[in-house]
Amino acid sequence: MSLTQGLASPRTPLRLFLDRELSAGVRRVRATYRSQLPTSSLILPGPGVGYEAGTIGTAIDQRLRLAFTSSVPVDAATLLGVDGCLAAAARPRAGRAAHAIAETGRQLVVELAAVVQAMRLDDRHGPMLHADDDEERLARLLLAAAWYAVNLRNPFAFGDTPLCKTAYSHPKSFDLTTLLAVPHRDLVDDLLAQLHRAQDGPLNDLRVATTPDQCRPGPTFDGSIHVSADADLIADGLLLDFKSTRRVHNFSLPAILQLLGYVLLDLTDAHAIDTVGLYLTRAGALVTWPLEDYLNLLGARRRDLAELRAAFAQLLTYPGCRADDDPLPDQLHGVEQLLADLAPTIGDGCCRVCAQPLTHPMVSPGRPRLYCSPFCSQRAHTLRRHGWL
Repeated sequence: MSLTQGLASPRTPLRLFLDRELSAGVRRVRATYRSQLPTSSLILPGPGVGYEAGTIGTAIDQRLRLAFTSSVPVDAATLLGVDGCLAAAARPRAGRAAHAIAETGRQLVVELAAVVQAMRLDDRHGPMLHADDDEERLARLLLAAAWYAVNLRNPFAFGDTPLCKTAYSHPKSFDLTTLLAVPHRDLVDDLLAQLHRAQDGPLNDLRVATTPDQCRPGPTFDGSIHVSADADLIADGLLLDFKSTRRVHNFSLPAILQLLGYVLLDLTDAHAIDTVGLYLTRAGALVTWPLEDYLNLLGARRRDLAELRAAFAQLLTYPGCRADDDPLPDQLHGVEQLLADLAPTIGDGCCRVCAQPLTHPMVSPGRPRLYCSPFCSQRAHTLRRHGWL
């Protein structure tokens, strides 16, 4: 499974740990998120996009990464997807279409790397956007690459991509030229419109304020060996996730926890993340929080990041159940015991909800204060109902 799948289920050890560790829930984070959204209109896909919105999302993510650093001209998912096609073509009785898909994928990787190098996409002396013809060819290459990435992420769906449908319909004539003509005009226009929005907004300001060697595309983390996870970009300490959704006001619970999950998976602080955020490609909105503020808004009981990561590492390495899996019936007791062992100790003079030290620990002589704020006092009822207090 993966970080995103593990956070989507309320039964995984990963989700249970964070639900109990974050005393404030997500209401306050959502409020600050929505306060940072612009009022400008969204870029909406044309009718020709259809079911390919995810393909556009993958392609625009990669194009924006390349604007910050072209150190990885072809993303790992595409490379592995092409490798899967090459392996399939090498099997006995592989058909003409399988061979055409594999060979075209190999050519695509070579061409994409060459185009990225030639365009010098991460050169801060030039604009984010290049000439229209160059950007259209790059867009078609990235859309095709996104289809190959499907072969890694969901091999069963790969056969339903326009790439495979075209190849199986015309195996004799399928090549890179044919493939680059497959993306519907609306797909290309939608991707380019989002790129234009980025060029004219705060993401470009961030690009100008950084250098390529300060940026890491598709970063993985120490903890990724236990829970599969890779973010979109880290730019000078800012961990950024790109979102191409049209529902920009919907900041879901898994998406909120995902940002923190990336930070916690960086067990040794190798990436020195000090800020987290989202870039909404259809709104042109850059929404960020200093990491300390994010922990505070979520009511993290352990505000010391090293301590929180240490507890998270124990969760990841627990042998009784994978952190991102739903426990089996015979694993439930062990998981509950693990969570109990990992629960922070709330000492005297600390808030019973968020575990932070109380500024004034006594209400009056002989009467200790239990909560640090009216919010925590009200939140206590919810936590107690869920068994998290």
